[in-house]
Amino acid sequence: MTTILVVLSIIVLFVVVLVGMSVRVLREYERAVVFRLGRLITSKGPGLVVLIPGVDRMERVSLRTVTLKIPVQEVITRDNVPAKVTAVTYFRVVDADRAIVEVEDFLAATSQIAQTTLRSILGKAELDDLLSERERLNEDLQKVIDQQTEPWGVKVTTVEIKDVEIPANMQRAIARQAEAERERRAKIINAEAEFQASTKLADAAEVISRNPTTLQLRYLQTLHEIGNENSSTIVFPLPLDLVRPFLETRGGAADSGAAVPRTPAMIVPHRDGRVNGSRTLPRRHSLR
Repeated sequence: MTTILVVLSIIVLFVVVLVGMSVRVLREYERAVVFRLGRLITSKGPGLVVLIPGVDRMERVSLRTVTLKIPVQEVITRDNVPAKVTAVTYFRVVDADRAIVEVEDFLAATSQIAQTTLRSILGKAELDDLLSERERLNEDLQKVIDQQTEPWGVKVTTVEIKDVEIPANMQRAIARQAEAERERRAKIINAEAEFQASTKLADAAEVISRNPTTLQLRYLQTLHEIGNENSSTIVFPLPLDLVRPFLETRGGAADSGAAVPRTPAMIVPHRDGRVNGSRTLPRRHSLR
């Protein structure tokens, strides 16, 4: 009786081991590539997969999108500027059979293709394009890498350039260039503002010439702007109507022959002793 129990126990244990070797459970994002005696049968999954122990061999393949970080690549741009570029690639397996059969390690192969393509594409671009046209470069990288990985059943969805590191002296040169560009824009804007202001002033002068009262109004407005609250300047406007009678009186006195004070003329002696072409002054002789 004891011998029978031992034999049954061994048989049950053997069956359990066989079942464990022949049954696999795959998740929703996994596929099983099954080889039977070395020949590819088909891909199975997800769910329960039954294998023949000792005959079938299974390879698991994940269909999820893989984020592959491309190591730092030292490239020389088309205009001979060295730069260090890092990027990231997003890809996924669309054909599990080809991903196992066509290439030994599709993850390592995709990484190497991405590195060589990155150096090749960026080496044909100039530094300005590398800094300002990243979207176009990302599209070019994605197309080239995807064409090379398509026979492996790998679909490259996105390639993004993360960081571009250039030498410090080149950074200073770019900063000076940007500063000069902004100064140029400021000068152009200032010139356009002066042109517009001159045009408006010409229009205003034309309006004022038709109606002189506007000049007086503008004068009063200027006084109001000068004498604001925070100003320490006191301005007393002097109307021309108060000064005009005095000027007219002075002019009438001059016409009637009255004595009007005049400003004395400046006497400028010439080298020959004449003064203003009419009078002469004695020359001075040096005594020795």
